[in-house]
Amino acid sequence: MSVQSNIDPQALRAADEREEQARARKAAAARRQKRSYQTIMIRSASLAIVLIAWEIFGAHVDPILFAPPSKVVIQFVTMVRSGELWTYLWPSLVVFGVGLSIAAVAGIAIGLLFARYWFLDVALGTYVTFLYSTPTVALVPLIVLWVGFDMTAKIVILFLFAFFPMAINTYQGVKNVDPNLIEVGRAFRCSEGQLWTNIILPAALPFIVTGLRLAVGRGLIGMVLADLYTAISGIGYLIVRAANAYQVDKMLVPIVVLGILGVSLTALLRMLELRVAPWMAADRTS
Repeated sequence: MSVQSNIDPQALRAADEREEQARARKAAAARRQKRSYQTIMIRSASLAIVLIAWEIFGAHVDPILFAPPSKVVIQFVTMVRSGELWTYLWPSLVVFGVGLSIAAVAGIAIGLLFARYWFLDVALGTYVTFLYSTPTVALVPLIVLWVGFDMTAKIVILFLFAFFPMAINTYQGVKNVDPNLIEVGRAFRCSEGQLWTNIILPAALPFIVTGLRLAVGRGLIGMVLADLYTAISGIGYLIVRAANAYQVDKMLVPIVVLGILGVSLTALLRMLELRVAPWMAADRTS
């Protein structure tokens, strides 16, 4: 009997399939690495072009009206060394962290409950829509009247800005769960808790992370607005004080810092999305 007759054809096919899958994974990794390099190069070139254009334009404008990035960097170093930037930034960051955390927990809970239990949606959904449609700025005087001018008022204002993106995106995430998956879970006699942990929450995670990204941006807006309308403190007050003194370079420092903070938090949330929902990244790269 020859050696070839002892070779199992199914084993050969399985080996070929494993080799093909390994090549496919290697090719996908190479594409992702190439795309990441391209992304870095494009963003670096875009940033360089924007900074150069800003520097050229700012050099030909009255310093009372505008400032080039070189002067903004010098002012940033000065404010960091003197501790002025941190003195005004820290109270705002505390408000941002507390308010965003409360808004995230409450928004996710409300969104899940409204989407899963229709009677809550029917009974209370109109009020959520009413508050979301009302400009939050219009509620600030009422909040100040009820709560006062201290940190609690700032947290409430920031909460109102960040709550609705969390609640709405969580609600849409649960509503977009494939009904067939839920029916399969019920067919396998899954309990309500198992449906939530194994089907509903994993499917809604990308929407929840998107809501967090939107809440971060709106939370930064609420943080600055709370500084402007409540106490004489925080990063918002620093911006107004520098603007009233016609120190544009000093005014742009906290604005740029807030922008960098927003971009950094958004990038961290994108990394979190890759962790909790890696299939979303696979869909985008495919």
